[in-house]
Amino acid sequence: MQVFKPSEQPISQLKVVIAGGFGAGKTTLVARTSEIEPISTDEQLTTAGIGTDRLDGVEAKTSTTVAFDFGRISLRSQNLDLYLFGTPGQARYQFMWNDIVDGAIGAVVLADTRRLEDSFDPVNYFLRLGLPFIVGVNLFEGSARYPIERVREALRLDADVPVVGCDARDSRSGRHVLITLVKHAHTRAVRARHTRPSTSLAD
Repeated sequence: MQVFKPSEQPISQLKVVIAGGFGAGKTTLVARTSEIEPISTDEQLTTAGIGTDRLDGVEAKTSTTVAFDFGRISLRSQNLDLYLFGTPGQARYQFMWNDIVDGAIGAVVLADTRRLEDSFDPVNYFLRLGLPFIVGVNLFEGSARYPIERVREALRLDADVPVVGCDARDSRSGRHVLITLVKHAHTRAVRARHTRPSTSLAD
């Protein structure tokens, strides 16, 4: 039997989703953490979005993702390659989410405390789907700082859902968020295996 040294272990390739409300920092997180040139489907905001895209708190935003963002990051210490898929933030594009999420091991919901209510839809979506997720509170410059537990309470999250502060512009911070998600998804998978009813030939 062939024995692999740690450095020779096969690399696992995992798909993760970066979700959140409009302007929460999804495109920035993918771009700053990706080790390859990220693929972005950003388009300029136009008058077509007036009355549809609420800009309260993100008035300076001039573009938006209309399909998905894509990037890749290697976590060599854990023999993982993560493929990052960022979702569009507006409700009118949520019909694409099922295709984007298909095959993912988990998701990051980026939350903006200036528009925290925008996080409810993605949180509820992943709860209904049963997909492991964590919440990354993107600490925008000039935004109010709230204790993590207050954010958890406001979003009505269970105690086992990790909530972490982050800066989507900082690659190290983004890397920490992704590692937190992978660990959470692994914990959920192990727990599910241990709680799965056993079967026997007599059943």
